[in-house]
Amino acid sequence: MASWGDQSVDARSEPFDGTSPIALRMRALDWSATPLGPAAQWPSSLKTIVRMMLKSRFAMWMAWGPELTFFCNDAYAPTLGIKQEWAIGARSDKVWVEIWPDIGPRIESVFERNEATWDEDLLLFLERSGYQEETYHTFSYSPLADDDGAVRGMLCVVTEVTERVVAERRVATLRDLGAQTARARSVDEACQIAMQVLEHNRQDFPYALIRMLDAQRRRAKCVAGSPADHDLLVEVLEIDQEPQLAQMLASDEIVTIALSPEESARLPRGVWPTPPVQAFMAPMLAKTDSGISGIFVAGINPYRRFDAAYRDFAETVATQIASAIANANAHEEERMRAAALAEIDRAKTAFFPMLATNFARR
Repeated sequence: MASWGDQSVDARSEPFDGTSPIALRMRALDWSATPLGPAAQWPSSLKTIVRMMLKSRFAMWMAWGPELTFFCNDAYAPTLGIKQEWAIGARSDKVWVEIWPDIGPRIESVFERNEATWDEDLLLFLERSGYQEETYHTFSYSPLADDDGAVRGMLCVVTEVTERVVAERRVATLRDLGAQTARARSVDEACQIAMQVLEHNRQDFPYALIRMLDAQRRRAKCVAGSPADHDLLVEVLEIDQEPQLAQMLASDEIVTIALSPEESARLPRGVWPTPPVQAFMAPMLAKTDSGISGIFVAGINPYRRFDAAYRDFAETVATQIASAIANANAHEEERMRAAALAEIDRAKTAFFPMLATNFARR
């Protein structure tokens, strides 16, 4: 006999091997209060798959029986997030109610067809951290048979790829921003090209705009936006009337802005079903007397936290735009110098023949 807590059970009928947090949670659960009944009475097929799942280091979850009772292993626990305390033994359609319209039909097809499914980098909005979160997963749903060979359950083997998917799109944005703005030959062109690039990443920037400062740093004029036609763009902001803008200029650091429901409702949503509830202002640092050439403003993805990685990405975008503007400005100044020299040459060319003619007449 083996003893866990206050219960003594036959070790051969106990499927919850190990001392991992999830195994201990399963062992402590009163399974007799669930549709599956006491674990000792489960079919051997269910006990076997639970043991296997708990031993695996791949993230797995499973649903078993008519009520789709939920199981998972420790590798899957981070995906559950705040649901870990109650999910084990609950109905799977309650555990993942927010994504059931996406995954429910897939699970149903597993039971009906006795065939596995496959999805790669599927976007799912999980509520595992207290808010709807943009997440991506590559996974397969496979049928599980009972002792008589009938399909009684579903096993999911999954890899979360959220960080890779988000990182890849951000790298692509920075790459395209650098490559495409390099062809700009004016400040206006640099700003317009930058906004065109950001049109392809409206996940991270549901909307974006560039404001240029005047020489006295008293006003910030909007010169380009993404999308280009949204009506929120204010032509000129007075710095002394915008405390957060003044704060950003004084600190040279990014500032976040909480948007009111009224402001949020009027904002472009990008690719998302809801508009941003936060925005940020980032200084576009450049080699000028003030150190700042302008301000990069953008909405924050409502389905991701504005964490250190997101903040670093926003600041890098602002820096690249500032660099593109500085390069375009240098090109404009060089063109103007070249034009001025050409004008001097033309004046010389006209002056000396005229001088020679006048001298000959004398």
